[in-house]
Amino acid sequence: MSFARMLPILPDAMASRNKILTISELTRRIRGSLEQDFFNIWVVGEVSNLKKPTSGHVYLTLKDADAQLQAVMFKFAANTLKFELKDGMAVLAFGSVTVYEARGQYQLVIEKIEPKGIGALQLAFLQLKERLEKEGLFDIAHKKPLPLVPQKIAVVTSLTGAAIRDILNVINRRFAKVEILIYPVKVQGEGASQEIAQAINDLNTIPGIDVMIVGRGGGSLEDLWAFNEEVVARSIYASKIPVISAVGHEIDVTISDLVADKRALTPTEAGELVVPHYGQLKDSLEKIKSRLIQALCNKIVVIRSRLVGVKNSFPFKRPFDRILRLQQRLDEIVQRLVSASRHSLELERERLIGLANRLDSVSPLKVLNRGYSITTSVEGDKPIKSVEELTVGEKLKTRFYQGGIVSSVVEIMKHP
Repeated sequence: MSFARMLPILPDAMASRNKILTISELTRRIRGSLEQDFFNIWVVGEVSNLKKPTSGHVYLTLKDADAQLQAVMFKFAANTLKFELKDGMAVLAFGSVTVYEARGQYQLVIEKIEPKGIGALQLAFLQLKERLEKEGLFDIAHKKPLPLVPQKIAVVTSLTGAAIRDILNVINRRFAKVEILIYPVKVQGEGASQEIAQAINDLNTIPGIDVMIVGRGGGSLEDLWAFNEEVVARSIYASKIPVISAVGHEIDVTISDLVADKRALTPTEAGELVVPHYGQLKDSLEKIKSRLIQALCNKIVVIRSRLVGVKNSFPFKRPFDRILRLQQRLDEIVQRLVSASRHSLELERERLIGLANRLDSVSPLKVLNRGYSITTSVEGDKPIKSVEELTVGEKLKTRFYQGGIVSSVVEIMKHP
């Protein structure tokens, strides 16, 4: 008999057999107990094993040095996150503990989560700032200059806030002769960032707008958050119209301020930046006008002095002197050319005479003049050099210095 059979069956054990539970029933009871005792609690831990499937839910593990806890953040809660969860981040998580019955595993269902040691909005601001800066949205090279004297100004803000009154008062006081187009939007709360971005995009389709002011009055970080949204930053970056960002007070710095072509510390300063003061502009123009007139007068004096100098110069008084000097120079050149030509002709004449004398010395006429004659055949007029070329009876032509004869060969004599 085994040891188990030797044990007595206790009454409580006998009674518990009447309450046998299925795994599902046991798990359900544990779940109810956990959900009742651990409802709406805060948990501190480090994020690990972070997963973001296409369903939109977020799965993670919260851990400390000695233990770990599975957690899930369902899509509706995950969509409210302002910052990006990352492995290794220390967080404060708020939610309730429940049991995932399919695995018999307890887990924390997170309703909201915050970074430990820094606010969620501040962390989201820093994360977006770092990402957009790497993309080049804050580069100075991309910032467009503001027009000196705009003709049409667009303002994107709330109609009910103090910002619009401050902007209009400053513009009207400084430079009243300007057209102002107001595009009213929500500047805080749900949907505010989409309205602001849409307003910027719409204004870029309207021709004639020279500059745009986008902003609102002061408030908390939560109140100003619409101007820290990525959709607003990208619409400002894509704007072809120069944008002045005027959000909050001097100490408030938003993503819109960093992306905009110009940051105004307050809405009032935006009004000062967008238009010059009429009186100051008029004074500046008067000073420029005076400098231009003075510069023109100085130029006229210099030119007049040059003209007087030209008028009194020797060439201007006797303009033909230079022509006469050039003519004299030309005459000298002609004389030199004539002299050189004559000298060259004399040399050539002497050379030709020498050649003629040499030719005359070897001329046959000179030989004939000394008593010699030339005998040639009658038919070909070919000179006869030897009797071997002759036959008896052949007619010959003999030329003397003066005149000639035609004879016939009677006898051929051969000399040794």
